[in-house]
Amino acid sequence: MKTNKFKIITLALVCAVATVSCNDDDNNGDAMASTDFSGTFVQQDQMARPAINTVFIASGQPKDDFNAAIPSAMGAKYQPIFESRLMALNPGYTTNALGLTAAQFTGVLATDVLNVKTSGKTTFFDGTNVLTGRALADDVIDVELILIFGGPTGGSNTGLTSDHVDANDKAFTTSFPYLAAAW
Repeated sequence: MKTNKFKIITLALVCAVATVSCNDDDNNGDAMASTDFSGTFVQQDQMARPAINTVFIASGQPKDDFNAAIPSAMGAKYQPIFESRLMALNPGYTTNALGLTAAQFTGVLATDVLNVKTSGKTTFFDGTNVLTGRALADDVIDVELILIFGGPTGGSNTGLTSDHVDANDKAFTTSFPYLAAAW
C-alpha cells in the first residue's frame, strides 16, 4: 500500500514539474505581446508548497475547493483534514524536525501560501532557515518528506524521506527566468 502511495505521489510530482517547466516557443521571447489580461479571472490552483494538496486532500475530496480557497480561510477549514491524513500516512508521527506536533505542522501546511523573508536567506528549509521562501534549487519534495516521515530528528524512516531526485536534468540559467528550456 505504501508503495502505491509513493507511486501516486511521484507521478503527481512528475506531472507538476513537467507542467511548470514547459514554455511557449511561439511568442519569440515576448510574452507580453500575446498575453491578454482582459476578462474575469478565477484562481485555479494553490502551489506555494508543491504536492501538499495532492498528498493531504484525499481522493474523493474536492481538490478544486482547496485550490480556490481564500488563504486566510484555509487553515481553519483544512487543518483537521490534513491532520487526519498525516496520521493515516504516518501513524507513528509525534513531532518533526521543526519540533512541530501533528496539529501544528498541519496548521502550517493547510494554509498553502509561500512565506517570503524580505531580508536574509530565501529558502524552503536549509536546516537553519525555515519557510523563508523558496529558491529554485531547494529540494522541496525531500524537505516535505523529511517533515512528514523523518521524526523529531529528520533521520527516521530514511526509505521514506527522499524522492531520490537529487539534481535537475538541466542546469538553471544565469538570467531570468532562470529555468532551462523544456526538453
